[in-house]
Amino acid sequence: MKLWGGRFTKEENQLVHNFNESISFDQKFYRQDIAGSIAHVTMLAKQGILTEEDRDAIIAGLKSIREDIDNGTLKITTESEDIHSFVEANLIERIGDAGKRLHTGRSRNDQVALDMKLYTRDEIDETDVLLKELLEVLLKLMEDNLHTYMPGFTHLQKAQPVTLAHHVGAYYEMFRRDRGRLADIRKRMNYCPLGSGALAGTTYPLDREYTAELLDFDGPTLNSMDSVSDRDYLIELLAALSTIAMHLSRFSEEIIIWNSNEYRFVEMDDSYSTGSSIMPQKKNPDIAELIRGKAGRVYGALMSMLTVMKGIPLAYDKDLQEDKELTFDAIDTVKGCLLLFTGMVSTMTFRKDVMETSAKNGFTNATDAADYLVNHGVPFRDAHGIIGQLVLLCINENKALDDLTLEQFKSISPVFEEDIYDAISMKTCVEKRVTIGAPGAEAMKKVIEVYKKELNA
Repeated sequence: MKLWGGRFTKEENQLVHNFNESISFDQKFYRQDIAGSIAHVTMLAKQGILTEEDRDAIIAGLKSIREDIDNGTLKITTESEDIHSFVEANLIERIGDAGKRLHTGRSRNDQVALDMKLYTRDEIDETDVLLKELLEVLLKLMEDNLHTYMPGFTHLQKAQPVTLAHHVGAYYEMFRRDRGRLADIRKRMNYCPLGSGALAGTTYPLDREYTAELLDFDGPTLNSMDSVSDRDYLIELLAALSTIAMHLSRFSEEIIIWNSNEYRFVEMDDSYSTGSSIMPQKKNPDIAELIRGKAGRVYGALMSMLTVMKGIPLAYDKDLQEDKELTFDAIDTVKGCLLLFTGMVSTMTFRKDVMETSAKNGFTNATDAADYLVNHGVPFRDAHGIIGQLVLLCINENKALDDLTLEQFKSISPVFEEDIYDAISMKTCVEKRVTIGAPGAEAMKKVIEVYKKELNA
């Protein structure tokens, strides 16, 4: 069935139909399409535009279609141009002329705008659930590793000692912001376009506020031309999904590095690893690598959508059909990555002894050694030079600062005393950093309590 054939004298060419159709992908939101239609006819009957009898027959027919698609009794076919015409054709077949009144007071333009918003809103909610589950896993890691010492890095060089809890907490902050972005997008997009017609509204006395209320929107959109051509919310969503993918990729990159023979910070669970077809010793972090790679795919959807939108004059144009496959794929990709990443992280084993040894051997306590001298009256710039000489000594003797004898310390500066060893221990270096946001256990505990309250709100 086509909703527009009356003006045409020739059948549509099959190639044109194949190029033009969208049902092969917009069937994804058949439930949203039916929900929007039920709200629409409910409003039409309230306004006296439809009889109650027609309303009840249409709603019963729509619900039966939804049920039959759900249970597989009714198969969606590509004979129809889109999901809207498929549902309407089946409705007319089931209930007769009453079904022909379903489309009163609306256009496919505002209908598809509504369906896409409803679908996007549902997917935002599902993505948020997955982000929350990941945050819960990360929070447990933080609680369990307040005293797991490891090197913190700048320029991928060992810099200062931190804890695994603190390092994971940095990613917690990233994914926490991602949830905030999704919430912002959901709030900004939550206005109902139905009733905008093709672009200029309609002469029927619609109650758009009532339709919006039925569909749990905050209100109706306020400009009918913008309503049918607005895809800003999808661009925002794709940008947010790209940011989530970027954060997942960054974390995956670190896990890949940590899993290498050179680092050995983590042991990947077998269920999230693969082997080599030729090298029997290999255990590859393929899931982390694939998640890292998927970021490019999500970025591509964002750039494609921006490119589609950049030259579209008001109001609706068929170019806008390109929004669906891009968005569907990006949403599915990010949701899949979140699900797999959460499982992967929750099953990893951290080699705490290797992490701490790495921190010691990387001179991550050098800054604290300099602070020790400053606290004993040495100017910081002089202290910096003294510790630099000690580091050179350690490199020549293949030692950590902790391994030097007191005589070796004093050979560079007489200020050093026996308490230097406590001052540069990993525990002291970390635990004395107690300002909010720092890696010290007491500071971390305060932050964790903030996170717990947010997650349980």
